[in-house]
Amino acid sequence: MLFRAALLLGAAVLPLSAFAQASPQAAAPAAASVKPIAFTERTLANGLRVYAIHDPATANVSVNVWYDVGSKDDPKGRSGFAHMFEHLMFKATRNLVPEQMDRLTEDVGGYNNASTADDYTNYFEVVPANHLQRLLFAEADRMASLVVEPKSFASERDVVKEELRLRVLAQPYGKLFYLYFPEISYTNHPYARPGIGSIADLEAASIDDVRAFHATYYRPDNAILVVAGNFDPAQLDRWVDQYFAPIAKPDRPIPRVAVTEPIRTKAVRYTVYEPNTPLPAVLISYPLPPDNSPDTPALTVLDAILSKGESSRLYHDLVYRDQLAQSAETYLDTKQQGGALAIYAIMASGKEAADGEAALRKEVARLRDAPVTAAELAEARNEILTATIQNRETAAGKANVLASSVIIDGDPRAADKQLAAIAQVTAADVQRVAQKYLTEAQSAAIRYLPAESAAAGAKGDTVSVPATVVTAPLAAPAGIKIVTPAPEGERVLPPPPGKPVAVTIPTPVAVTLANGMRVVTVAKHDLPLVTATVVSERGGALDPVGRAGLASLTAGLMTKGTATRSATDIASQIESLGGAIASSADWDGSSVTVTIKSDQLAPALGILADVTRNPAFAADEIDRARAQAIDAANVQMTDPMALAGMVADRAIFGAQPYGHVLEGTPASLAALKRGDITAAYARSWQPGDVTLVMVGDITPAAAKALAEQQFGTWKAAPTAEAAAARATAAPAPRVIAVDLPDAGQAGIVVGRPAIARNDSRFYAAQVANATLGVGFSSRLNQEIRIKRGLSYGAGSQMPGRRDVGPFKAATQTKNPSAAEVVSLIVAEMAKLGAAPAPAAELDTRKAVLVGGFGRAVETTDGIAGILGDFIEEGVPLSELKTYSSDITGVSPKAVQAAARLFDPKGASIVVVGDSKQFIDDLRKTYPDLELIPSSALDLDAAVLK
Repeated sequence: MLFRAALLLGAAVLPLSAFAQASPQAAAPAAASVKPIAFTERTLANGLRVYAIHDPATANVSVNVWYDVGSKDDPKGRSGFAHMFEHLMFKATRNLVPEQMDRLTEDVGGYNNASTADDYTNYFEVVPANHLQRLLFAEADRMASLVVEPKSFASERDVVKEELRLRVLAQPYGKLFYLYFPEISYTNHPYARPGIGSIADLEAASIDDVRAFHATYYRPDNAILVVAGNFDPAQLDRWVDQYFAPIAKPDRPIPRVAVTEPIRTKAVRYTVYEPNTPLPAVLISYPLPPDNSPDTPALTVLDAILSKGESSRLYHDLVYRDQLAQSAETYLDTKQQGGALAIYAIMASGKEAADGEAALRKEVARLRDAPVTAAELAEARNEILTATIQNRETAAGKANVLASSVIIDGDPRAADKQLAAIAQVTAADVQRVAQKYLTEAQSAAIRYLPAESAAAGAKGDTVSVPATVVTAPLAAPAGIKIVTPAPEGERVLPPPPGKPVAVTIPTPVAVTLANGMRVVTVAKHDLPLVTATVVSERGGALDPVGRAGLASLTAGLMTKGTATRSATDIASQIESLGGAIASSADWDGSSVTVTIKSDQLAPALGILADVTRNPAFAADEIDRARAQAIDAANVQMTDPMALAGMVADRAIFGAQPYGHVLEGTPASLAALKRGDITAAYARSWQPGDVTLVMVGDITPAAAKALAEQQFGTWKAAPTAEAAAARATAAPAPRVIAVDLPDAGQAGIVVGRPAIARNDSRFYAAQVANATLGVGFSSRLNQEIRIKRGLSYGAGSQMPGRRDVGPFKAATQTKNPSAAEVVSLIVAEMAKLGAAPAPAAELDTRKAVLVGGFGRAVETTDGIAGILGDFIEEGVPLSELKTYSSDITGVSPKAVQAAARLFDPKGASIVVVGDSKQFIDDLRKTYPDLELIPSSALDLDAAVLK
């Protein structure tokens, strides 16, 4: 699902002069401006509304078809139906075979996907611009002539069940957000029904239901087409007329939900006890007006003040100051009709949900009882504006914003109008909407507690879709025509692609300051945005034995106070400029990053330099960050996929670097002392080992001048040598089952050591890995999801590392099918190295890699991320220019040779889940497997126990 709140934050633009800028000293007007999205619109005779956004700066084109039907329109007794139907739209049409949308998109270097929300279902593709005609043909064909047959229907229904298990049953707090939040928020409106549905309702759906649903809602007068990117506008009109205009408009009305949700007049509260809940949680829901309400801009500002960034009220008060919660957030869920605001907290270890609820209600009362400050208003506006600019970096982002405005608000300019109104929101407006919507009487709260915390005999409250919710049966229109695939000789083939559009790859410009610090600049002036990141070439691989998480904790603490700024100062100052600062460690490097409007780069870079050069590592900040990291680690230990990944690292590398948990374990984090942290910082952050990367609206000369100003006086300090590498011999492969009782799914990883990033076989191995497990059409996903419906998705990865890194194939499946899925993964790994892959298949996998790379270099943070990876992995920056040719130049022979790196005979197998449901089947193939209870698992030990 797409979150409307996120779309709104990036929905539109105004001159920046409309927004006040808050600095540490005072507010000042912004100088830059951003042009609004330029689009054309027309409506065909059959009712299809067509919007075009011409952007010749990109080599891609985005095609969006949004239908005005969503989960609120699910038929009676068929919750989750709109979402399940979305899956079936990727199967056959009269002219397209199943999964041909993937052939037309992924196989040429693009991608496709879809999502179902309460109010809409959207289908979207991004492809190289010369494939536009082919996508218009395909979208029109599935609008007009979808084939629904038993085999695909059964398979996709199984896939949706696995998606439900993955999102709802396997993830910690999945039920809270996917089921309980909507169920407590409404009493009459069908918004109360979870969009993911239920196993029982999915089982009840029939093929006749699917055909009726398509005939009822999938029609041109209930859809919009948005095309954005590099195209000829006149040619686009001709293609739209050719493919979409002939689709008939039905002569029957479109059913619409007209239920009015009554105003809640008495607060309600529920308590539930759930398995695999590492920390208590609490969520409070308040009603919201429709998204097109004049109150939405003020509510958007309220939401940003409450929860956006580390200077927000919830984070500062509940997480940072009082250390009551591990996290505290909001979700502004505005809709076509009345929405809901979720305010929630995952409690810190040892804290009670009741205290969390009281703290959340106190923050809401503050909004009702007193005006917010001028500084908070300015900060919220700037945060919204920066998010807006970032959302406009790609054609797909612009298309998404416009389409959402049309479907949700009925006006393609709605987002622009909302942003204009946001610029005029006052403190009185924020207080007024808080008093109107966030009242105690209108609230619905749920306390979400660990099952083991229930008193003897206590079962908690039953939370479900209220019996008073109004839904309608699906009435099949008369005369539904059942579509069947066209005979081979009669099938209309997609048109051929046009002439390719060259992708422009930017050129990095590197200089070195006198102190040895390298400065890399990539100029990109299409938007007033800059991403600046400082990258160290030291990371978690250097964590000493027994100190897992040291690099991660050290990096995180760099933004939590300097010699002259407190953690609160840093957050408030950077966020008042409209930015956000983040620091983290990877295996081979660490980084501190900020994305900011270009007119605010100078002050933002001053803060970036301060946290890089002068971290204080105060004792109270260390204690706070360590406690939060321990809580986060405990949450990860209850997620079967996350836990399987951590166990697999130990199985693959043992006591070697890369074998421990990068973010640390509860035990290793508890052992870290301030001396460990200061020593790790001194080893990792020296100017000669650090690179400053700036990408965006800045010239190399200006970047160098700013770098000299902020970093030029930074001198190397005496430091101890980096920790010595540990044992180099890889451990013997293992088969490990971790028993996680009541886990909603089993997480599976099959992994082994691969190669280092600088190995001459790296690019061939990347193509081999892509063939096996990158993308929807990869072999693993074909076998496990598409053919058998055993998983929501399966894939593999071979990340670049300075030393020999891992290869991992992974998926999640229902517990009883874990052994079968393991056998499928192992078989595909063996098959890849045993026989050469066809050249045609390899061409599609190369296109996946090259296309993903090309899309990444369209954004400032994408380019900065790629260059940061190159720096950490020791890769020449020139590979930014040669990456595509390095991939396309790989031969089939080289791929087959590299595929032997994935031989399952040298791989470890890890399965984490409710072992009683799969252990007997797994033992039939692996009689010597190790079974480890999750309660006895020791991730700090190479032997794991």
